[in-house]
Amino acid sequence: MNLIKKNPVLSYFIFTFLLSWGAILVLIATNGMPDTVAEAQEQLPLAIMTFLLGPFVSGLVMTGLVNGRNGYRNLWSRMLKWRISLVWYAIAFLLAPLVFVTTHFVLSLFSPVYLPGFLTAPDGSSLIVMGILSGIMVGILEEVGWFGFAIPEMRKRFSPLAVGLIVGIIWGAWHIMANDIWAIKTYSGDIPVIHYAILSGLSFLIGQLPPFRILMVLAYEHTGSLFLMVVMHFSLTACSITFAPTAMTGWEVFIYSMSVAAVFWLVATACIFRTYWR
Repeated sequence: MNLIKKNPVLSYFIFTFLLSWGAILVLIATNGMPDTVAEAQEQLPLAIMTFLLGPFVSGLVMTGLVNGRNGYRNLWSRMLKWRISLVWYAIAFLLAPLVFVTTHFVLSLFSPVYLPGFLTAPDGSSLIVMGILSGIMVGILEEVGWFGFAIPEMRKRFSPLAVGLIVGIIWGAWHIMANDIWAIKTYSGDIPVIHYAILSGLSFLIGQLPPFRILMVLAYEHTGSLFLMVVMHFSLTACSITFAPTAMTGWEVFIYSMSVAAVFWLVATACIFRTYWR
């Protein structure tokens, strides 16, 4: 127990990976890997709930172990901190949609496969509803761990930029099991599975998640609002599900994910420059 308290952030990351990855492995052993996009979308709600056990449970447990009742009170007060400038809500809600709209517009000029999923899916309205519900669930359960515990603890030692980058990379690595391994047969297409796994894993480590986490940390530094982080995360998840093209496989998936990442990195770089220049 003392070892856990002496290394709270490392302990949080270890518990998060063990719970999430272990739960997904159980899901794979029970239901198998989805072979088609339709199967993946059908199993997605259960996969999301299963995977979110990691940061949510680890965040609550580590908060209690390290900070006790005061930690829970602080967590709750930050979650209820919603009276902030409307500018921040505009940023939280609109940043991800603007990035996705820009990316889809440019890519669709080259191929119709990159048209937003909610426009091409047989039942686009269901996809939008799933994106909204998933965004709410993901935003709350994940940020109880990342911003509820890990990031405030890391800020005691590291700068906002360092924390955003470190957590962003770890956040990307954490997603590999659910977004890469679990659905690898669904989207690998004509790329050999092992090559697709490497490319997809790379897209999580250096793709859209690290720059988006940096942007979240910078926004949190100005507001101190965990509620705003939930909103920001909700927007990203909802867009990721509703905008994702439904017909792309193989190289198309990699091109799409890295294009979205490139736009997010441009935005993050501009915000970093502006913040540290000031």
